[in-house]
Amino acid sequence: MIATIRKTTTRLLRDRRGIAAIEFALIVPILLIMYFITMEASQAIETNKKVSRIGSMVADLVTQQQSVLAADLDAIMKIGTSTLQPYNRSTPQIIITAIQVTTDTTPKVQVVWSRKVVNGVSSVDAAKNTITTVPDSLKIAGTFLIRVESDLTYQPIITWSADAKKRTGLVSAFDKIPMSETYYLRPRRSQTIPCSDC
Repeated sequence: MIATIRKTTTRLLRDRRGIAAIEFALIVPILLIMYFITMEASQAIETNKKVSRIGSMVADLVTQQQSVLAADLDAIMKIGTSTLQPYNRSTPQIIITAIQVTTDTTPKVQVVWSRKVVNGVSSVDAAKNTITTVPDSLKIAGTFLIRVESDLTYQPIITWSADAKKRTGLVSAFDKIPMSETYYLRPRRSQTIPCSDC
């Protein structure tokens, strides 16, 4: 009886037919995790590039105008928002601000008009003549600038859900990744770009 058990045990230990299945079962979860991380990282990089493109494209479209209306700016921001497709887990915030650097002895940087879109709703952003800031290299007396700020809170696919419920654990550490870009351009076809109804 003992000899039979010993013989069966020895035969079982020498049998290598199931080793590939066991190795496969151990390595598949690691490979799947690596695949999803790689896929998510590449999509996040592409989305970040698109957020940057929103700012440059919107600034470029606005600075080609000689004058604008609020409806024109809203349409341009809608075009900018559509640039993110097919990414649709969160919506960008776009702010367009016209800035005048005064010719005073100490130049002031003032808002001429400002529009924004947040969650698909357009509205006025900063009030006229509000003091704002620009980089020192752009603070040249008598200049007119268009500033476009594009912001997006990127939601990775591993944290996104249609019901918008809050997740916990390791997944919550990557819940939202902020992405933003700011562009400054000067008007191309005129000295300033007035907006009569902003």
